[in-house]
Amino acid sequence: MNICIVADWLPLYAGAEHVIAEFHKLWPDAPIFTTIANHGNLGPLNDADIRTSHLQKWYKLLGKHHRILLPLMPSEMELFDLDEFDVILSSSHAIGKGIIPPSNAKHICYCHTPMRYAWEMERKYLEDSNIPKFFWKRIRRKLNEIRRWDMTTAKRVDLFIANSTTVADRIKKIYNRDSTVILPPVADRFFNKEVNCQLSIVNCYLALGRLVPYKRFDLLIECANKYNLPLKIAGKGPDESRLKNLAGPTVEFLSFVPDEKLPEIYANSKALLYPQEEDAGIAPLEAQSQGTPIIAFRKGGALDTIAEDMSGVFFSQQTVQSLKGAIDRFENMSFDSDAIKQRAEEFRAGRFRKRIEDIVS
Repeated sequence: MNICIVADWLPLYAGAEHVIAEFHKLWPDAPIFTTIANHGNLGPLNDADIRTSHLQKWYKLLGKHHRILLPLMPSEMELFDLDEFDVILSSSHAIGKGIIPPSNAKHICYCHTPMRYAWEMERKYLEDSNIPKFFWKRIRRKLNEIRRWDMTTAKRVDLFIANSTTVADRIKKIYNRDSTVILPPVADRFFNKEVNCQLSIVNCYLALGRLVPYKRFDLLIECANKYNLPLKIAGKGPDESRLKNLAGPTVEFLSFVPDEKLPEIYANSKALLYPQEEDAGIAPLEAQSQGTPIIAFRKGGALDTIAEDMSGVFFSQQTVQSLKGAIDRFENMSFDSDAIKQRAEEFRAGRFRKRIEDIVS
């Protein structure tokens, strides 16, 4: 079969791109169609045949700020000529599923979520974007157009794969479509490498990810400051300056941690703190692959990836009091790191690829 892969956009190698990389491993000759791409900065996708839209030149001219181009992306996605392909495998959290498949092709969409800034988090996205309120009315009109377009494009998908039960429920609610749940993959290297023990960080709590407001690193910092908890935060992002100004003496910022160092960071941490609501979230699975338990907010994809009291504990509100209660429970529990590692085996990339390949076949 002649297969192609479709992605929303490829400015960096992050969570959604890990899924595309696994697709690329299965079908290395399949071209990847996307609106814009930051060529040379996409890890294992650097050797892929990536075909971008007309927006690529504007992406470069605008200093690689792809979000400015978002209103133009739906129409660009529809311009791709996919007539030569029998199977279209899209990875979509926004516009990827919006391609127009030929009548004789099958379109399978691995859906990270229906676009949340259009359907569920409009105000929060506007507030976090720092766009002046003067422009909000115009942006809301545009988001109404995007919602109508998004509903139309759902009809172009033959089969939805959801990356969590939460997303499957959202697909059903918004598109009235059923989906198959396949959780995102943990890279095989997490299971194939012995890590070094660094006693200097083994008694610290860990948080990591892109430093943006919705991930609630500020909640972790407030709790660490109030209760003198040792906390290390790995990652970079636009919220970094604000978070560093909030941090007390027990909080350390590790900045960006390369992929090859992540197993060691996870393995040497007391627990991963996970205070945000994510559609799926790969970090809890990666941590469990190293036998590290999780303290997580009881919402979203974490409910699929964490076994309560076996691989982690939950807290129910995004407050210091609720988080500290979960930490106190954690401190009085014992966890079997080997059992946690064994559970994580269910989510390793090889098994993910096999399930995707079976569905496509």
